[in-house]
Amino acid sequence: MNHSTPRFAVIGHPVAHSRSPQIHAAFAKQVGMALIYERVDAEPGTFASTVDQFFSSGGHGLNVTVPFKEEAWQLAQAHLSDRARLAGAVNTLWQTPTGIHGCNTDGIGLVRDLQRLNLLKPGARVLLLGAGGAAKGVIGPLLAADCKRLHVANRTAARAQALRHAWLKHQPAHAERLSAGAIDEQLSEQHWDLVVNATASSLQGQSLGLPTGLYQAHTGAYDMMYGALPTAFLEQAATHGVTQLADGLGMLVEQAAESFFIWHSTRPDVTPVIDTLRSQMTSAVR
Repeated sequence: MNHSTPRFAVIGHPVAHSRSPQIHAAFAKQVGMALIYERVDAEPGTFASTVDQFFSSGGHGLNVTVPFKEEAWQLAQAHLSDRARLAGAVNTLWQTPTGIHGCNTDGIGLVRDLQRLNLLKPGARVLLLGAGGAAKGVIGPLLAADCKRLHVANRTAARAQALRHAWLKHQPAHAERLSAGAIDEQLSEQHWDLVVNATASSLQGQSLGLPTGLYQAHTGAYDMMYGALPTAFLEQAATHGVTQLADGLGMLVEQAAESFFIWHSTRPDVTPVIDTLRSQMTSAVR
């Protein structure tokens, strides 16, 4: 490593827990690339100045995590990808002579992981739980994956319906495939191929109180959160007889792989990285 080695980082607050340095180091090793990847903890109110300092000092690219994805979106307004513009959030930044560019790789990361696990197929009927930023960021890629129907369900129906309305203002052609309502609103009377949890319930170890009969024999359950042990959402799905269960560790690695591709124009193999992280997490709780 020397002063000419490309420098990257993840920026957030807090950020000490981030696995991004390990993930990008593994990607770089795969493709025989030298890079520096660090963690940058930015205090609230200092995000823009910290980003400016990073790029002014020769930094090449930033991953953005909570709570700065919306601020990153504002910062890159002049050069947003279509995915970022529709998501209203940015998790990947880079600079060119024209300015700071931003993309959102969360949604494509989710879709690629679902496809890798054979949980998402063309024509699928998908139930998306939650109407916050995590849900907003994945609607576009899920619809682009040719879902037959995507239904956003939230504890507060009005918030889910507002998310649908906001999306259709930009993409009215999806009106027939995108619907919204309350979590307890006759969901069990319909047939879902996949249920995706985009709420923060698993962070608190809380179940969502989903209605009985929601899951069919073939339905898959995916939690965008991840951990060494099954999340509360996945445990609940298992009690309903679901056997196709997955957490968001693969999404984490897939979204990082898309950032890596944006920066380096080469796509790493995610499988060994996911396997290594899973093994480390499992060992830590033994």
